[in-house]
Amino acid sequence: MVFVRGVDGGPWDESDLGAPLAASGGDPVVSFGALRLRVPEGVELQVQADKSTGRISQLTLRDGDSGMQLQPYASRKSSGMWVEVMESLKSSINTAGGLVEEAQGTYGTELLAQIQAVGENGGLQPARFVGVDGPRWFLRAVFMGAAARDIGAGVRLAQIFESAVVFRGDKAMAPGAPIILNLPENTNTDQAVPVKSAGLNPFVRGPEITEIR
Repeated sequence: MVFVRGVDGGPWDESDLGAPLAASGGDPVVSFGALRLRVPEGVELQVQADKSTGRISQLTLRDGDSGMQLQPYASRKSSGMWVEVMESLKSSINTAGGLVEEAQGTYGTELLAQIQAVGENGGLQPARFVGVDGPRWFLRAVFMGAAARDIGAGVRLAQIFESAVVFRGDKAMAPGAPIILNLPENTNTDQAVPVKSAGLNPFVRGPEITEIR
């Protein structure tokens, strides 16, 4: 079965009729400007952001021993980019001394990888890269920890991914450029990282996407 975004589920575009734009009695919606997510109780949410601008450089969610990093990117008007981006990611992971292979998952082709952890004692850690193309954007998720190898361990994180609504806007952006995310209102940037709860041990940051023009 081929996953069809907007028909079989999200991530969603703001123009999709089925987009979950409001809580409607369900899990609370957290807005990062260009990205809105339904985040259930108990899932920890962490950001790294510039204190002066409130712009987010890294968005991570954690559920038990599983983690997920999310980032929307600009894409072309004519076609999706995830297949092309996967080639860039494979090259980046291999160059950094990691291991990577393609696999078929819920959302189509994804990457199962072992990536180099940060730090002197950092070894290889598992990561699962998932991407879904939307209109002029694609959303990348990096599943880490238990969810990198056990889909069942990351069920709630996958539900958050599927709840995502992307607000691309009309601004001209180079294909592959990250879409800017902002801190939710009333978040204290002086607290550095916690949005919902403190004491979150961050997972390793995933490889970056080389901007594609």
